[in-house]
Amino acid sequence: MTSRMATPRTTGRWGRLTVGWVLLALGLAALVLPGPGLLMIAAGMAILSQQYLWARRRLAPIRARAMQAAAASVRSWASISISVLIALAGVALGVVWAVQPAVPGWWPFAERWWLPGGWGFGSSMIGSGCIALGLIAFSYWRFRIRESRNDDPVRTPPDRADAVPAPAAGSSARDLRQEETR
Repeated sequence: MTSRMATPRTTGRWGRLTVGWVLLALGLAALVLPGPGLLMIAAGMAILSQQYLWARRRLAPIRARAMQAAAASVRSWASISISVLIALAGVALGVVWAVQPAVPGWWPFAERWWLPGGWGFGSSMIGSGCIALGLIAFSYWRFRIRESRNDDPVRTPPDRADAVPAPAAGSSARDLRQEETR
């Protein structure tokens, strides 16, 4: 007797597909609305690439370029500092946007044009800044800390065949290097 109930495996698959498509749709919407559109598109494609070959093929060059950009962004302390300051400025701007302070006297336009969007735009800016800080931390860990640990690889013993001297030219001595590799 077979059961028509969904197994945890198919439920998880449908859940991942739903999350992937929702992130892809929200990312496309965030391209014209405030928010991290490209990041949501990449996240949606990463989730969909687990199920669809077309998504995996389109994600591969994006991932390679993203890793190159991440490595370049943490090469110097100046670029790390500037990136962190920009991300913190985005968070601060989001907080100001969400709080909605009174319109200053120097504002030349109508009052309705002062910080439009309110809490929705402000929270999006705060979220984008936090995501940027997280990506900077990941890039720093991945390309500065982790790779500095890999600079000292474990020494492997030299190949014994390379240590045996080659026979002199014109000698009748057998080549020991060839015998050892057999």
